[in-house]
Amino acid sequence: MSKTTNRKKIEAIAYTAVFTALVFVFTMLVNVKLPFGNGGLIHLGNVPLFICAIILGKKAGAVSGAVGMGLFDLISGWVLWAPFTFVIVGLMGYAVGKITENKKSVSRYTLAFAVALVIKIVGYYVAEWIIYGNIVAPLQSVPGNIIQIVFASVLVLIAIKPLEIAAKRVGVRYV
Repeated sequence: MSKTTNRKKIEAIAYTAVFTALVFVFTMLVNVKLPFGNGGLIHLGNVPLFICAIILGKKAGAVSGAVGMGLFDLISGWVLWAPFTFVIVGLMGYAVGKITENKKSVSRYTLAFAVALVIKIVGYYVAEWIIYGNIVAPLQSVPGNIIQIVFASVLVLIAIKPLEIAAKRVGVRYV
């Protein structure tokens, strides 16, 4: 294995680890428990998740989302949700990265966020149905999921261009 290949792999691991930590911290420090439904939070963890997936790609997005938010669930009293979060948010990160990997535009980002929203709504609906055994109650969580993704999407749309420029200037590569 060449030094260049080794360096790229190490960089990919390091960038992914940093974004995993950011997803965890943004989920942990900035969150509001929903006053309705069977629990759930509105948090900012999707902001670094989406940025990671757009800048670093689908694999880094999947790992940082799955591990960052899954770890949050494990250490903050949402243990039952951790396996669901790992899969759901991992799929969200992968989808955003995949949709934006070949074309960077507001319309492509918006499509990616819409797909992430569908994954989140369907995923957590099924998770709540499994956990609570009720097919109707999970509908109460849908508005919170929508608010969370729309808010994160707006923040990312505002910030992504300068972040992409900065990442390119310092040599951050799509991993």
